[in-house]
Amino acid sequence: MADHNILGKWGEEAAADHLRKEGYTILAQDWSVGHRDIDIIVQKGSNLIVFVEVKTRKLGTFVPGELAVDDKKIHSLTLAANSYVKRNRIVCDIRFDIIAICGGPGDYEVNHIENAFYPKLYYARTYKTNLSR
Repeated sequence: MADHNILGKWGEEAAADHLRKEGYTILAQDWSVGHRDIDIIVQKGSNLIVFVEVKTRKLGTFVPGELAVDDKKIHSLTLAANSYVKRNRIVCDIRFDIIAICGGPGDYEVNHIENAFYPKLYYARTYKTNLSR
C-alpha cells in the first residue's frame, strides 16, 4: 500500500476517534456503492445522520485538506448519500461534514467542519411539447 493510502487510512481512524469523543455513533466506515464511497457515516441523537468526508495531509502541506473537496467530489458524495438514505429508509435530517486531519500519528490537528457543504441538486430538464394537432 502506498504511503498516502496508509496516511489516509490512519486519518480516517483518527477522525472516527474524534467523532466518538464528540458523542457521535459510527454507523459505517468506508461505505461504498458502485465506485462511490463515503468515508464515515455517523448518527448524532435520534434525528441526525452525518456523512463525513475525511482529508488527511502531512504537516507542512500547502493546501488544506478541506479545499480538496471540489464540486466533482460533492456530486459523488451526494449520490452515495442518496443511495445510503434510500437503502436504509432514513427519515431524518442529514448533514455533510468534512474532517481535515493535518499531521500524523502522535502529532496532528483535527479540523471538523460541520455543514461543510449542501448537496447540489440536479434537476431534469422538462420540455414543453405541443400536444394540439
